[in-house]
Amino acid sequence: MKTGPYKGQKVLVDGPEYETLAACGSNSGIFDPKAVLETNFYCDTYGVDTISFGTISAFVMERYENGVINKDITGGLELNFGNWEAQIEMLHQMARGEGFGMTAGQGVHRMKKLFVEKYGADEKFLQDIGMETKGLEYSAYVSKESLAQQGGYGITNKGPQHDENWLIFLDMIRNLMPTFEDKAEALYYFPLFRTWFSIVGLCKLPWNDIEPEDNHKQAEPAKVPEHVQNYVELYTAVTGKSFSKEELLRQSERVYNLQKVLSLKLGKGTRKFDAIPYRSAGPVTVDEYASRQERYDKQLKELVGINPEGMSTKEKIASLRKYREDRYETLLDTVYKRRGWTQNGVPTIEKLEELSIAYPDVVEEVKKHL
Repeated sequence: MKTGPYKGQKVLVDGPEYETLAACGSNSGIFDPKAVLETNFYCDTYGVDTISFGTISAFVMERYENGVINKDITGGLELNFGNWEAQIEMLHQMARGEGFGMTAGQGVHRMKKLFVEKYGADEKFLQDIGMETKGLEYSAYVSKESLAQQGGYGITNKGPQHDENWLIFLDMIRNLMPTFEDKAEALYYFPLFRTWFSIVGLCKLPWNDIEPEDNHKQAEPAKVPEHVQNYVELYTAVTGKSFSKEELLRQSERVYNLQKVLSLKLGKGTRKFDAIPYRSAGPVTVDEYASRQERYDKQLKELVGINPEGMSTKEKIASLRKYREDRYETLLDTVYKRRGWTQNGVPTIEKLEELSIAYPDVVEEVKKHL
Protein backbone atom coordinates (compact mmCIF):
# COMPACT_ATOMS: atom_id res chain seq x y z
CA MET A 1 0.00 0.00 0.00
CA LYS A 2 1.22 3.49 -0.90
CA THR A 3 -1.10 5.61 1.27
CA GLY A 4 -3.22 5.68 4.40
CA PRO A 5 -3.05 3.68 7.64
CA TYR A 6 -1.85 0.53 5.82
CA LYS A 7 0.97 2.29 3.95
CA GLY A 8 3.90 -0.05 3.34
CA GLN A 9 1.94 -3.18 4.20
CA LYS A 10 0.85 -6.04 1.99
CA VAL A 11 -2.90 -6.57 2.00
CA LEU A 12 -5.45 -8.89 0.42
CA VAL A 13 -7.93 -7.26 -1.97
CA ASP A 14 -11.23 -8.92 -2.77
CA GLY A 15 -11.62 -7.67 -6.33
CA PRO A 16 -11.71 -5.39 -8.12
CA GLU A 17 -15.18 -6.22 -9.36
CA TYR A 18 -16.06 -4.84 -12.79
CA GLU A 19 -18.18 -1.97 -11.44
CA THR A 20 -15.28 -0.93 -9.21
CA LEU A 21 -12.94 -0.90 -12.22
CA ALA A 22 -15.36 1.32 -14.14
CA ALA A 23 -16.33 3.67 -11.32
CA CYS A 24 -13.05 4.11 -9.46
CA GLY A 25 -10.89 3.63 -12.55
CA SER A 26 -11.92 4.67 -16.04
CA ASN A 27 -14.73 7.06 -15.01
CA SER A 28 -12.11 9.08 -13.14
CA GLY A 29 -9.48 8.70 -15.86
CA ILE A 30 -7.40 6.35 -13.71
CA PHE A 31 -5.93 3.35 -15.54
CA ASP A 32 -3.24 2.11 -13.15
CA PRO A 33 -4.50 -1.29 -11.89
CA LYS A 34 -2.55 -1.03 -8.61
CA ALA A 35 -4.10 2.35 -7.93
CA VAL A 36 -7.59 0.95 -8.44
CA LEU A 37 -6.73 -2.03 -6.21
CA GLU A 38 -5.67 0.32 -3.41
CA THR A 39 -8.84 2.37 -3.78
CA ASN A 40 -10.83 -0.88 -3.72
CA PHE A 41 -9.11 -2.00 -0.52
CA TYR A 42 -9.67 1.25 1.33
CA CYS A 43 -13.32 1.47 0.24
CA ASP A 44 -13.82 -2.02 1.68
CA THR A 45 -11.86 -1.18 4.82
CA TYR A 46 -13.72 2.07 5.44
CA GLY A 47 -17.14 0.63 4.55
CA VAL A 48 -17.57 2.89 1.51
CA ASP A 49 -19.41 1.65 -1.57
CA THR A 50 -17.06 1.56 -4.57
CA ILE A 51 -19.76 2.44 -7.12
CA SER A 52 -20.92 5.50 -5.19
CA PHE A 53 -17.37 6.60 -4.45
CA GLY A 54 -16.25 6.26 -8.07
CA THR A 55 -19.30 8.15 -9.34
CA ILE A 56 -18.73 10.84 -6.71
CA SER A 57 -15.08 11.05 -7.74
CA ALA A 58 -15.89 11.49 -11.44
CA PHE A 59 -18.55 14.11 -10.64
CA VAL A 60 -16.14 16.11 -8.48
CA MET A 61 -13.37 15.87 -11.09
CA GLU A 62 -15.65 17.16 -13.84
CA ARG A 63 -16.73 20.02 -11.60
CA TYR A 64 -13.06 20.78 -10.85
CA GLU A 65 -12.10 20.84 -14.52
CA ASN A 66 -15.22 22.88 -15.28
CA GLY A 67 -14.15 25.55 -12.79
CA VAL A 68 -17.11 25.21 -10.41
CA ILE A 69 -14.71 24.22 -7.61
CA ASN A 70 -11.00 24.94 -7.21
CA LYS A 71 -8.07 24.22 -4.88
CA ASP A 72 -9.31 26.75 -2.36
CA ILE A 73 -12.55 24.79 -2.05
CA THR A 74 -10.93 21.33 -2.15
CA GLY A 75 -8.30 22.23 0.43
CA GLY A 76 -5.46 21.94 -2.09
CA LEU A 77 -6.59 18.71 -3.77
CA GLU A 78 -5.99 18.95 -7.52
CA LEU A 79 -8.95 16.84 -8.57
CA ASN A 80 -8.26 16.63 -12.28
CA PHE A 81 -9.23 13.49 -14.14
CA GLY A 82 -6.47 10.93 -13.71
CA ASN A 83 -5.09 12.29 -10.44
CA TRP A 84 -5.25 9.16 -8.31
CA GLU A 85 -3.25 10.71 -5.46
CA ALA A 86 -5.94 13.37 -5.05
CA GLN A 87 -8.72 10.80 -5.39
CA ILE A 88 -7.32 8.48 -2.71
CA GLU A 89 -6.64 11.40 -0.35
CA MET A 90 -10.26 12.47 -0.79
CA LEU A 91 -11.29 8.94 0.23
CA HIS A 92 -9.07 9.04 3.34
CA GLN A 93 -10.57 12.42 4.25
CA MET A 94 -14.09 11.00 3.83
CA ALA A 95 -13.22 8.20 6.24
CA ARG A 96 -11.70 10.58 8.79
CA GLY A 97 -14.49 13.15 8.44
CA GLU A 98 -12.08 15.88 7.41
CA GLY A 99 -11.55 18.53 4.73
CA PHE A 100 -13.15 18.29 1.31
CA GLY A 101 -13.89 14.65 2.03
CA MET A 102 -16.73 15.87 4.24
CA THR A 103 -18.28 17.52 1.18
CA ALA A 104 -17.69 14.63 -1.22
CA GLY A 105 -18.95 12.14 1.36
CA GLN A 106 -22.43 13.67 1.20
CA GLY A 107 -22.88 12.17 -2.28
CA VAL A 108 -23.76 13.57 -5.68
CA HIS A 109 -27.36 14.48 -4.79
CA ARG A 110 -26.41 16.82 -1.95
CA MET A 111 -23.32 18.15 -3.71
CA LYS A 112 -25.46 19.33 -6.62
CA LYS A 113 -27.53 21.46 -4.25
CA LEU A 114 -24.43 22.69 -2.41
CA PHE A 115 -22.57 23.68 -5.58
CA VAL A 116 -25.58 25.66 -6.81
CA GLU A 117 -26.27 27.45 -3.52
CA LYS A 118 -22.68 28.07 -2.42
CA TYR A 119 -20.67 28.33 -5.64
CA GLY A 120 -23.24 29.50 -8.20
CA ALA A 121 -23.11 26.41 -10.40
CA ASP A 122 -25.60 25.93 -13.24
CA GLU A 123 -28.37 23.83 -11.65
CA LYS A 124 -29.67 22.46 -14.97
CA PHE A 125 -26.20 21.37 -16.08
CA LEU A 126 -25.53 19.67 -12.74
CA GLN A 127 -28.82 17.80 -13.07
CA ASP A 128 -27.81 16.69 -16.57
CA ILE A 129 -24.41 15.33 -15.56
CA GLY A 130 -24.90 14.39 -11.90
CA MET A 131 -25.24 10.62 -12.13
CA GLU A 132 -27.75 9.94 -9.37
CA THR A 133 -31.45 9.31 -8.99
CA LYS A 134 -33.30 9.24 -5.67
CA GLY A 135 -30.00 10.08 -3.96
CA LEU A 136 -28.20 6.94 -5.14
CA GLU A 137 -25.22 7.10 -7.49
CA TYR A 138 -25.51 5.29 -10.81
CA SER A 139 -24.37 1.75 -11.37
CA ALA A 140 -21.73 1.63 -14.10
CA TYR A 141 -23.60 0.76 -17.29
CA VAL A 142 -23.94 3.18 -20.19
CA SER A 143 -27.69 3.27 -20.75
CA LYS A 144 -27.74 5.89 -23.52
CA GLU A 145 -28.80 3.43 -26.22
CA SER A 146 -31.13 1.29 -24.10
CA LEU A 147 -34.43 2.91 -23.18
CA ALA A 148 -35.34 -0.16 -21.15
CA GLN A 149 -32.20 0.23 -19.04
CA GLN A 150 -32.89 3.94 -18.60
CA GLY A 151 -36.25 2.95 -17.14
CA GLY A 152 -34.59 0.16 -15.18
CA TYR A 153 -32.45 2.77 -13.45
CA GLY A 154 -34.97 5.61 -13.19
CA ILE A 155 -38.15 3.83 -12.12
CA THR A 156 -36.66 1.73 -9.32
CA ASN A 157 -37.93 2.27 -5.79
CA LYS A 158 -34.41 2.54 -4.40
CA GLY A 159 -32.36 4.23 -7.10
CA PRO A 160 -30.23 3.33 -10.15
CA GLN A 161 -28.77 -0.06 -9.31
CA HIS A 162 -29.45 -3.34 -11.08
CA ASP A 163 -30.90 -5.29 -8.19
CA GLU A 164 -34.36 -4.58 -9.64
CA ASN A 165 -33.70 -4.44 -13.36
CA TRP A 166 -30.77 -5.30 -15.59
CA LEU A 167 -32.34 -5.11 -19.03
CA ILE A 168 -29.56 -3.73 -21.20
CA PHE A 169 -28.51 -7.13 -22.56
CA LEU A 170 -32.04 -8.33 -23.26
CA ASP A 171 -32.89 -4.99 -24.85
CA MET A 172 -29.81 -4.25 -26.96
CA ILE A 173 -28.27 -7.64 -27.75
CA ARG A 174 -31.28 -9.94 -27.92
CA ASN A 175 -33.82 -7.32 -29.01
CA LEU A 176 -36.54 -8.98 -26.92
CA MET A 177 -38.47 -5.81 -26.12
CA PRO A 178 -38.92 -3.68 -29.27
CA THR A 179 -42.16 -1.92 -28.22
CA PHE A 180 -43.00 0.32 -25.27
CA GLU A 181 -45.41 -2.37 -24.09
CA ASP A 182 -42.63 -4.99 -24.21
CA LYS A 183 -40.38 -2.74 -22.14
CA ALA A 184 -43.20 -1.99 -19.69
CA GLU A 185 -43.85 -5.71 -19.22
CA ALA A 186 -40.17 -6.25 -18.43
CA LEU A 187 -40.16 -3.29 -16.04
CA TYR A 188 -43.20 -4.78 -14.32
CA TYR A 189 -42.01 -8.39 -14.18
CA PHE A 190 -38.31 -8.32 -13.38
CA PRO A 191 -38.51 -6.12 -10.25
CA LEU A 192 -41.12 -8.51 -8.87
CA PHE A 193 -39.02 -11.59 -9.48
CA ARG A 194 -35.94 -10.01 -7.92
CA THR A 195 -38.01 -8.75 -4.99
CA TRP A 196 -39.15 -12.33 -4.42
CA PHE A 197 -35.54 -13.50 -4.13
CA SER A 198 -35.08 -11.00 -1.32
CA ILE A 199 -38.31 -12.12 0.36
CA VAL A 200 -37.31 -15.79 0.51
CA GLY A 201 -33.52 -15.37 0.74
CA LEU A 202 -32.53 -17.04 -2.51
CA CYS A 203 -29.89 -16.15 -5.11
CA LYS A 204 -31.00 -15.01 -8.53
CA LEU A 205 -27.95 -16.32 -10.42
CA PRO A 206 -29.37 -19.76 -11.38
CA TRP A 207 -32.48 -18.04 -12.72
CA ASN A 208 -31.27 -15.97 -15.67
CA ASP A 209 -27.48 -16.27 -15.66
CA ILE A 210 -27.42 -20.02 -16.37
CA GLU A 211 -30.03 -20.60 -19.05
CA PRO A 212 -31.41 -24.01 -20.09
CA GLU A 213 -30.19 -25.18 -23.48
CA ASP A 214 -33.63 -24.83 -25.10
CA ASN A 215 -34.57 -21.54 -23.41
CA HIS A 216 -34.50 -19.67 -26.71
CA LYS A 217 -37.38 -21.84 -27.93
CA GLN A 218 -39.72 -20.71 -25.13
CA ALA A 219 -42.56 -18.26 -25.70
CA GLU A 220 -41.01 -15.73 -23.28
CA PRO A 221 -37.29 -16.59 -23.20
CA ALA A 222 -36.34 -13.42 -21.29
CA LYS A 223 -38.25 -14.75 -18.27
CA VAL A 224 -36.43 -18.13 -18.32
CA PRO A 225 -39.68 -20.06 -17.60
CA GLU A 226 -37.99 -23.38 -16.75
CA HIS A 227 -36.10 -21.77 -13.89
CA VAL A 228 -39.24 -20.00 -12.70
CA GLN A 229 -40.87 -23.41 -12.41
CA ASN A 230 -37.81 -24.69 -10.54
CA TYR A 231 -38.36 -22.01 -7.89
CA VAL A 232 -42.07 -22.81 -7.68
CA GLU A 233 -41.27 -26.48 -7.05
CA LEU A 234 -38.52 -25.61 -4.56
CA TYR A 235 -40.89 -23.38 -2.55
CA THR A 236 -43.53 -26.09 -2.54
CA ALA A 237 -41.03 -28.75 -1.44
CA VAL A 238 -39.58 -26.66 1.40
CA THR A 239 -42.84 -25.25 2.78
CA GLY A 240 -45.26 -28.06 1.93
CA LYS A 241 -47.67 -25.42 0.66
CA SER A 242 -49.36 -25.28 -2.73
CA PHE A 243 -47.65 -22.63 -4.83
CA SER A 244 -47.67 -21.22 -8.37
CA LYS A 245 -45.88 -18.67 -10.52
CA GLU A 246 -48.89 -16.38 -10.13
CA GLU A 247 -48.67 -16.55 -6.33
CA LEU A 248 -44.93 -15.88 -6.51
CA LEU A 249 -45.57 -12.66 -8.42
CA ARG A 250 -48.45 -11.69 -6.11
CA GLN A 251 -46.23 -12.04 -3.03
CA SER A 252 -43.71 -9.72 -4.66
CA GLU A 253 -46.22 -7.23 -5.98
CA ARG A 254 -47.65 -6.76 -2.49
CA VAL A 255 -44.19 -6.04 -1.08
CA TYR A 256 -43.15 -3.85 -4.02
CA ASN A 257 -46.25 -1.68 -3.77
CA LEU A 258 -45.80 -1.33 -0.01
CA GLN A 259 -42.22 -0.19 -0.70
CA LYS A 260 -43.65 2.38 -3.08
CA VAL A 261 -46.06 3.65 -0.44
CA LEU A 262 -43.17 3.91 2.02
CA SER A 263 -41.33 6.05 -0.54
CA LEU A 264 -44.38 8.32 -0.71
CA LYS A 265 -44.46 8.52 3.09
CA LEU A 266 -40.81 9.59 3.05
CA GLY A 267 -41.63 12.48 0.71
CA LYS A 268 -40.57 10.79 -2.52
CA GLY A 269 -42.11 8.23 -4.86
CA THR A 270 -44.01 10.39 -7.35
CA ARG A 271 -43.23 10.79 -11.05
CA LYS A 272 -40.73 13.63 -10.65
CA PHE A 273 -38.49 11.32 -8.62
CA ASP A 274 -38.30 8.92 -11.57
CA ALA A 275 -36.54 11.57 -13.65
CA ILE A 276 -33.04 10.65 -14.80
CA PRO A 277 -29.93 12.73 -15.51
CA TYR A 278 -29.80 13.36 -19.24
CA ARG A 279 -26.27 11.97 -19.45
CA SER A 280 -27.79 8.52 -18.90
CA ALA A 281 -30.01 9.04 -21.97
CA GLY A 282 -27.92 11.04 -24.42
CA PRO A 283 -24.97 13.37 -25.03
CA VAL A 284 -24.96 16.46 -22.80
CA THR A 285 -21.91 18.33 -24.07
CA VAL A 286 -20.55 19.20 -27.50
CA ASP A 287 -17.56 16.95 -26.86
CA GLU A 288 -19.83 14.01 -26.04
CA TYR A 289 -21.75 14.46 -29.28
CA ALA A 290 -18.58 14.90 -31.32
CA SER A 291 -17.10 11.68 -29.91
CA ARG A 292 -19.86 9.70 -31.68
CA GLN A 293 -21.01 12.24 -34.24
CA GLU A 294 -21.50 9.77 -37.09
CA ARG A 295 -23.78 7.62 -34.92
CA TYR A 296 -25.81 10.53 -33.54
CA ASP A 297 -26.16 12.20 -36.98
CA LYS A 298 -27.48 8.90 -38.34
CA GLN A 299 -30.01 8.68 -35.51
CA LEU A 300 -31.22 12.21 -36.24
CA LYS A 301 -31.86 11.18 -39.84
CA GLU A 302 -33.34 7.73 -39.28
CA LEU A 303 -35.10 8.06 -35.92
CA VAL A 304 -35.95 11.73 -35.49
CA GLY A 305 -36.48 12.53 -39.17
CA ILE A 306 -34.17 15.55 -39.19
CA ASN A 307 -31.37 16.24 -41.67
CA PRO A 308 -28.40 17.30 -39.52
CA GLU A 309 -26.51 18.96 -42.40
CA GLY A 310 -25.97 22.63 -41.68
CA MET A 311 -26.99 22.32 -38.04
CA SER A 312 -24.64 23.32 -35.23
CA THR A 313 -23.68 20.64 -32.71
CA LYS A 314 -25.76 22.39 -30.05
CA GLU A 315 -28.80 22.34 -32.34
CA LYS A 316 -28.25 18.64 -33.02
CA ILE A 317 -28.01 17.92 -29.29
CA ALA A 318 -31.26 19.81 -28.64
CA SER A 319 -33.15 17.91 -31.35
CA LEU A 320 -31.85 14.51 -30.23
CA ARG A 321 -32.57 15.40 -26.62
CA LYS A 322 -36.22 16.23 -27.29
CA TYR A 323 -36.67 12.89 -29.06
CA ARG A 324 -35.03 10.86 -26.29
CA GLU A 325 -36.74 12.68 -23.43
CA ASP A 326 -40.16 12.28 -25.11
CA ARG A 327 -39.52 8.52 -25.41
CA TYR A 328 -38.62 8.31 -21.73
CA GLU A 329 -41.83 10.09 -20.72
CA THR A 330 -43.83 7.70 -22.91
CA LEU A 331 -42.05 4.80 -21.23
CA LEU A 332 -43.06 6.14 -17.80
CA ASP A 333 -46.69 6.38 -18.93
CA THR A 334 -46.64 2.81 -20.22
CA VAL A 335 -44.91 1.33 -17.16
CA TYR A 336 -47.24 3.08 -14.71
CA LYS A 337 -50.26 1.77 -16.61
CA ARG A 338 -48.88 -1.78 -16.54
CA ARG A 339 -48.21 -1.58 -12.80
CA GLY A 340 -51.69 -0.27 -12.00
CA TRP A 341 -50.42 3.14 -10.94
CA THR A 342 -51.57 6.66 -11.77
CA GLN A 343 -49.66 8.77 -14.26
CA ASN A 344 -48.00 10.37 -11.26
CA GLY A 345 -46.47 7.00 -10.35
CA VAL A 346 -48.80 6.31 -7.39
CA PRO A 347 -50.59 2.97 -6.77
CA THR A 348 -54.33 3.28 -7.22
CA ILE A 349 -56.77 2.33 -4.46
CA GLU A 350 -58.02 -0.43 -6.78
CA LYS A 351 -54.50 -1.87 -7.01
CA LEU A 352 -54.14 -1.82 -3.21
CA GLU A 353 -57.47 -3.63 -2.85
CA GLU A 354 -56.54 -6.16 -5.55
CA LEU A 355 -53.37 -6.99 -3.61
CA SER A 356 -55.15 -7.08 -0.22
CA ILE A 357 -52.92 -4.33 1.16
CA ALA A 358 -55.54 -1.57 1.43
CA TYR A 359 -54.75 -1.06 5.11
CA PRO A 360 -56.13 2.22 6.54
CA ASP A 361 -52.73 3.91 6.91
CA VAL A 362 -51.66 2.78 3.42
CA VAL A 363 -54.86 4.11 1.84
CA GLU A 364 -54.55 7.36 3.78
CA GLU A 365 -51.02 7.92 2.45
CA VAL A 366 -51.93 7.09 -1.14
CA LYS A 367 -54.98 9.38 -1.12
CA LYS A 368 -52.68 12.35 -0.47
CA HIS A 369 -51.22 11.89 -3.94
CA LEU A 370 -54.34 11.05 -5.99
